[in-house]
Amino acid sequence: MPHSEEAEWWANAVYSAVQEIPAGKVTSYGHIALLLGEPQRPRQVGVCLKVLAPAESGAHFNSDTVPWQRVINSKGMISHRGPGSAQRQAEGLEAEGVEVTTDSMGDIHVDLSRYGWFPSRLPSEGADEE
Repeated sequence: MPHSEEAEWWANAVYSAVQEIPAGKVTSYGHIALLLGEPQRPRQVGVCLKVLAPAESGAHFNSDTVPWQRVINSKGMISHRGPGSAQRQAEGLEAEGVEVTTDSMGDIHVDLSRYGWFPSRLPSEGADEE
């Protein structure tokens, strides 16, 4: 839960930006930060997604209204945040048609060259689809 107006603004900006990622595509924490004009804040993007309200909370931004599963790390790997979280994220992506692979170390990957979404601006800002 944000503790200041700035933190609340940032979380809302992150959630709004993530809502613009098309189904069947992924982007990175760093790219969301870049699109929001704060390229040095990818970890804060991750924190916002980690504390995203559950669907049943009734919050405007929640795990049903924000496609959190579409944000992965810059190497195309799903980050581990807790028991089963990476698998849940992979299942959400697979349901959208994104192919995920698991390597010998158990890390789950997405091919960014195939499924990556890296526009220079958010579509709501008038960017062309990229």
